[in-house]
Amino acid sequence: MTSLAVADPGALIQSVDWLAVAPPLTAALVALAVLLADLFLPEARKRVLGWITVAGLVASLALLLPLATGGTRSTFCLKDAGCSYVADPFALVFQLLALGGALITALLSLHTVEEEKLPGGEYWFLLLSSAAGAALLPASRDLATLIIALEVASLPAFALVALRRDGRGAESALKFFLSSVTATAVMLLGVSFVYAATGSIHLGAVADGLGHVQPQLKPLAEAGAVLTLVGFAFKVAAVPFHFWVPDTYTGAPLPVAGYLSVVGKASGLAGLALVTTLAFHPYGRTWGLVLAVLAALTMTVGNVGALRQRSDTRFGALRLLAWSSVGQAGYLLVPLAAAGYRGSTEPLGATVAYALIYGLVNLGAFGVVAVVARSGASRLDDFRGLYARNRWAALALAFFLLCLAGLPPGVVGLFGKVVVFQAAVDAGLGWLAVVMAVNVVIALYYYLLWTAKLFAPAGPDAVESGRVPGPLAATLGLAASGAVVLSVAPQLVLQVVGGTLF
Repeated sequence: MTSLAVADPGALIQSVDWLAVAPPLTAALVALAVLLADLFLPEARKRVLGWITVAGLVASLALLLPLATGGTRSTFCLKDAGCSYVADPFALVFQLLALGGALITALLSLHTVEEEKLPGGEYWFLLLSSAAGAALLPASRDLATLIIALEVASLPAFALVALRRDGRGAESALKFFLSSVTATAVMLLGVSFVYAATGSIHLGAVADGLGHVQPQLKPLAEAGAVLTLVGFAFKVAAVPFHFWVPDTYTGAPLPVAGYLSVVGKASGLAGLALVTTLAFHPYGRTWGLVLAVLAALTMTVGNVGALRQRSDTRFGALRLLAWSSVGQAGYLLVPLAAAGYRGSTEPLGATVAYALIYGLVNLGAFGVVAVVARSGASRLDDFRGLYARNRWAALALAFFLLCLAGLPPGVVGLFGKVVVFQAAVDAGLGWLAVVMAVNVVIALYYYLLWTAKLFAPAGPDAVESGRVPGPLAATLGLAASGAVVLSVAPQLVLQVVGGTLF
C-alpha cells in the first residue's frame, strides 16, 4: 500500500509576506467592498462608489512605496522550486503602470458612468478586479499563477466592454471574448506541454528543465514554448492576433478602451517578458527571432492601419488610436527580441521605460477624445478647430500626440523611441532598427495630420463639447502635467533602462 504521508509536514507551513502582496490584495479587497456597498446604498448615493474606487487605487499605489525602498521581497516559496510571488523592481514598475493606469481610468470614468447610465456597482467592481489581476501578474513567478492573474485581468474586461447597452458593446465584447478564450486555450495547451517536458511550473525550474530536457521530449518542449508565446502575443495585440482591437475599442466605453490599450497591453507584455527571459531562456535565440519578426509585422500593420483611417468616418478618432496602439505594441516588443538575442535581461529596461511613457500619454489622448465625444462627435473631422472651442483640450491632445510621435516638445516620447532603437542596434538587430525607423516616419504623418486639424479653422458643422466635468478636466491636467514633467526630466523614467529589474 502506497503511503501518502508527507515526510516533513511542517515544511509546507509558511508565513505570508503581507506587505509584498499588499498592492494587488488591496485592490481586490476594495472591489469586494464596492460590490457589497452597492447592495445597500440607495440609487441617489451610488456615485460615492466611484470615489471609493479612486481611494482604493490610491491606497494600492501608496503601498508600492515601502516595497520600492525595502529591497526584493518574496512569498509562497517552495524549498527546491522557487517562489510563486516576487516583488522585485520589474514587478513594482509594472504594478505602478497597472494601478496608475487603472486610477486614471477611474477618474475618466466618473462622468462616463453617470452620463451613459452604466451600472455603477458592476462597473467599479469589474475595474478594480481587473486592476488586481493586472497588478498580480508581473509578480507571478510560476506558470499557473501567471495564467490565473492574466485571466483575472481579462475576464472583467470582457464585461466592462459589454456594459454599454447600445448593441455595439455586446458585439465588441463577444469578439473580444471568443478570440481571448481561444488564445487562452492555446496557451494552456502550451503550458501543459512545458510542464510535461520539464516537470515544473516555476519559471526558474522550467529554465533548468529546458536546458537538460530529454531528447525525446525536446519537440514537446519546443511546441509548448511556441504555444505559450501565442497566448501572450494575443494579449499584447501583436500581429496576427490583433484583429479584435479596432472593433473592441469602438464598442467599449471610452475609458475602458483607454484601459485596454494601456493596462491590458501591459499585462500581456509583463507575462511575455517573464516567460521568455526567465522560463524559456535556453531558447533565447529562437524566441528572440520570433519576437523580432512579430515586432516588425505589428508596428507595420498597426501604423499602416492608422494611416488608412478616413477623417470623415464615424469613430475615426477611436479607430486611429486603436491601430496606433497596435503599432506601439510593435515598438514595445523590440527590446524583448533584443533580450533573446543578447541572452540577457538588460534590454527589458527599454520596454519598461517606453511602456510607462506610452501609458501616460495614451490615456491622456483617450481622455481628450472622451471630452469631444460627449457631444456625440467621434470623427477625426470633429476635432477640426478644437483650439477655438476648447483651447486647453486642444493643447493637451496636441502634446499627447507629439509625445506618441516622438517630436519636441514631447521630448519624453523621443527619448523613449531612442532607447528602444538603441536596444535593437546593441543586440545586432540592425534590420529591425531600420523597420522601426520607417514606421516612426509613417506614424509621424498621421499624428501630425491630426495635430494640424486641432488648430485649423472650424468647419460649418463643428459641435461644441460643452463644459468639461471637473474630474475629467482634473485628470487631463494631471496626465498633461506628468507628460510635461517627464519631457523636462526624462531621467525620471529612463533611469530604469540601466537598472537591474530581476
